[in-house]
Order: sequence, then C-alpha cells, then structure tokens
Amino acid sequence: MRINLCEIIDIPGKSLPFTCELEEKRLSLPAISEFLSPVLAKGLITNTAGVLTLTGDVSAQLLCVCDRCGTEFDYEVKLPLSLKLAADLNDEENPDIYPLIGNELDLSDLLETNFILNADMKYLCHEDCAGLCSRCGKNLNEDKCICVKEIDPRLAVLQQLLDK
Repeated sequence: MRINLCEIIDIPGKSLPFTCELEEKRLSLPAISEFLSPVLAKGLITNTAGVLTLTGDVSAQLLCVCDRCGTEFDYEVKLPLSLKLAADLNDEENPDIYPLIGNELDLSDLLETNFILNADMKYLCHEDCAGLCSRCGKNLNEDKCICVKEIDPRLAVLQQLLDK
C-alpha cells in the first residue's frame, strides 16, 4: 500500500491517519503455523518540523509452534510502532530514520520489514516450558519421563563409589 505524503510533507503539525492490512505470506516465520486473524496496522503519520513520525501498532492473532516442545498454541502480537521518516537524510547511516523516496511511502513494505525484525526469537507455549526429553522425546510438560540419565564416562568411577 502506497501513501502519498504530499498533503503533510511541507506542513509542520499536519498528520495523516492510516490503516493497512499486511500480506500474511510475506510475514511467514518458521514458528508461525497460521494467522488466525488479519495482520492489521493502524496509526498516524505526523510532520514534526520536517521529520515525519509514524506511530501506531501492528496486531494479529497467530497459531504458533512452541520451539521447545512442539505443541501449537495461540499467540497475540501487539507490536508498537514509532518510526522516523525523512525526505532528506544528512546522515545516511542512521538506522533509526527511514528515507522517503519522493513524496510516497510504501507503507506495506515498511511495516512488513518492521514486523519481521521485531518478531520474537523464540515462541514458547509458556515461559517455563520444559521441552522434550532428549532420549525418548516425551513432552516434559505433560509428564515426567522414566529415562535413566546417562552418566558421563569420565565420572563413571565416582558412580561406582556411590553404589557401594
């Protein structure tokens, strides 16, 4: 979705509201099984002394796969947005300011990039997820496994002392 910023780019204090639905296929991550709701971005682009500020949020309901135990769970994303946009960049290496090309902004591309860069590194079904047993593969959140822990061969001599 492209937004023409002509009406606010030269008028300090002027703002432009936006609502944008992002393409789910461009937001696919390995841990996301399904998008249960549309990925929706809402916000406001405001001209503050020549620098445009995009504020708002991106929200969606996801079905994710836990990175530790592999179970599916619902996850709600509410990503706050606060981005700076500028037509003329003096410092081109400043990663906090996004450059404008002409008077238009490719809002979808900017928001999709921001969504992916701010996505969680790990998706967990709950914070203290125990994961799977490395020997038998049992989900340790559901029940304890009965596997005998393997003893480090370097410490096997000490185990013999404990057995006596």
